[in-house]
Amino acid sequence: MEFVTTSDELRTIYKTPRPTDASMRKELRALDGHCRSFIGKSPFVLIGSSDNAGNADVTPKGDRPGFALVLDDKTIAIPDRPGNNRLDTLENILLNPSVGLLFLIPGMNETLRINGDARITVDADLRERLSVDGKQPQSVVVVSVKAAYMHCAKAFMRSQLWKPDSWYDRATLPTLGQILSDQMAHAETPDDFDRSLDEAYSKTLW
Repeated sequence: MEFVTTSDELRTIYKTPRPTDASMRKELRALDGHCRSFIGKSPFVLIGSSDNAGNADVTPKGDRPGFALVLDDKTIAIPDRPGNNRLDTLENILLNPSVGLLFLIPGMNETLRINGDARITVDADLRERLSVDGKQPQSVVVVSVKAAYMHCAKAFMRSQLWKPDSWYDRATLPTLGQILSDQMAHAETPDDFDRSLDEAYSKTLW
């Protein structure tokens, strides 16, 4: 198998050797009203990060719509709720602040992409602003925006992501407990795993 190794080689593969003018001009250096509105309606964001050795990671963050707070036209605050304590994204940010964000709104095929630099804070006032049912996030990822732009719908249209008719019947797929039991060859049964997960979901979402 041969691989593409240069930008010139890459560009010869595609019909348009350079991005269209519109695809370049749509990139903003700050959040406008549309970006702010999108973030305010989004219940879900993916955060891409990497450490200083280039080891990459993508993690999902989700909460009630508008959970990510726009502090100003170049700053977004994303709460970090209880999780598995791997802290992959947070550890990466300490080494390499560059992050990529992908905000989604269910049912909408277009997405909002944001690139910037991230830092971690435990500022008391900000954590209180981001509290849910009296529970504060353990920390907050504050992203300084370098670029923001809307991404077209093609990937979501091709995947039919929001069309229930295209979804697998959940009952035909293994539970997470079954998957973990197989992957970890653990003494716990799949049912034990699933019960533990259900308890965690019910008690530690926030």
